[in-house]
Amino acid sequence: MIRTATVQDVPEIIAMIRELADYEKALHEVRVTQEQLESALFGPSPALHALIAEQDGRVVGYTLWFLSFSTWRGTHGIYMEDLYVRPEARGGGHGKALMKELARICVERGYHRLEWSVLDWNQPTIDFYKSIGAVPMDEWTVYRLTDEPLRRLPQQAG
Repeated sequence: MIRTATVQDVPEIIAMIRELADYEKALHEVRVTQEQLESALFGPSPALHALIAEQDGRVVGYTLWFLSFSTWRGTHGIYMEDLYVRPEARGGGHGKALMKELARICVERGYHRLEWSVLDWNQPTIDFYKSIGAVPMDEWTVYRLTDEPLRRLPQQAG
């Protein structure tokens, strides 16, 4: 079963964020608090959305997403920040069900794009995405500014 997350799901989502980060060898980078996630998902101007995968009343996966915009297409799209299914529930169709719901939202709302990033060493996940028709954007490289470089940039001359 796929459903929209509620505020009561936030602690479980944070636990799964930590599980995902641990799998991606980046647990030390997780800083999100319950208050931050609640505000992003359920505050006065929610900028983040979440879907939950359940099996027998137990949360087994989630996806977090937000709107993007394509200047070339002139429409919004969805950027999927996270997709995670707990190891014991993998192979049960939960990841595909979450992706299908995101695709349904895109089609229903007239969005023309569903995008995400995947670590290049995560072959099982890459294989899963390819199996549903996703194609890699090999000609694009993701860049990121965080922490000190981000704080320094506004102060730079010129």
